[in-house]
Amino acid sequence: MDTKQSKMNVLMLPWLAHGHFSPFLELAKKLSHRNFHIYLCSTPINLSSIKKRITENYSLSIELVEIHLPSSPELPPHYHTTNYLPIHLKSALKTAFEMASQSFSNILKTLSPDLVIYDFSPSWAQSIASSYNIPAVQFMICGAMVISFGNHMFKNPGVEFPFPAIQLQGFHEARFRHFVETATKESEDRRVAPVNDQPSCNFMLYNTCRELEGKYIDHLSVIAEKRVVPVGPLIQGMVDDENEHSEIIQWLDDKDESSTVFVSFGMCF
Repeated sequence: MDTKQSKMNVLMLPWLAHGHFSPFLELAKKLSHRNFHIYLCSTPINLSSIKKRITENYSLSIELVEIHLPSSPELPPHYHTTNYLPIHLKSALKTAFEMASQSFSNILKTLSPDLVIYDFSPSWAQSIASSYNIPAVQFMICGAMVISFGNHMFKNPGVEFPFPAIQLQGFHEARFRHFVETATKESEDRRVAPVNDQPSCNFMLYNTCRELEGKYIDHLSVIAEKRVVPVGPLIQGMVDDENEHSEIIQWLDDKDESSTVFVSFGMCF
C-alpha cells in the first residue's frame, strides 16, 4: 500500500469562496489518481461544508488541514468564508486572510509538502513557500481568455487585442481598466513583487482546456512569460468515475462534434 512518504505531497490553498474551493477539490481528486497525497487547506467553516464530498475513495489521499484566521467581534469564525458573508464584511475577510501568514508558515513547517498550489489570494502564499524551499504554482480557477485579455490591456495599452471577437467598448472598457488599475495598486500597496519577479514555478495552472481556449492559452503564455497549463474543465463529479463514463460523458457522447457550448457560473470573490 502506498504511503504519504512514497507519494508526492501537495498542499492546496484556495481562496475562501466555494466557487474557488470546488475546482481546487476536483483538481485534488484528479491528482490523487496519479499517486499524489493532497493536503487541502482552508478555514474550519469551509472544511466542514465539504467533508461529505471527500468520499471513501479519497479518504486516504485527500487530507483536510485547518488554517486559522484571527477572529474579531466583527468577523467571528463562522464568517471565515464568503458563504453567507454579509457584503460589508468582504474587505474584513480579505484582511483577515492576509493576517493568517504565520498560521500558514506553521502548517508548511509541520507538513513539509513537496509543492504548494495556491489561489490569487492571499499575497504571501508563494513567498512563504519559497522561504521553506518549497516550489509553488498558482492555479487560476477561471478560463484563460479573460486573464489573457486583461494582461494584454495592462501590458500593451492602446494595442488592439489580437482576437477581435473579444472587445469592450465605452463604459465596460472604462470599468475593466479601472479594475486592472485597482488590482495593480493593491498589489503595490502590499509591496508584493510582480509574479514574474518572484521565485516560483515557470508555469501556471488554469481551469480550462485547449479545445476551448487554445489561442488564448498561447497568447497568455507569451504575455505572462509563463507556460499556461490547462487542467480542466473541472466539473464536480466528473473525476469520481474511474471509467470516465459518467452521466455527463454519456450525454456528450450523443452530441455532434462542436455542437455543445460549456458555460460555468458560480465564481465568487
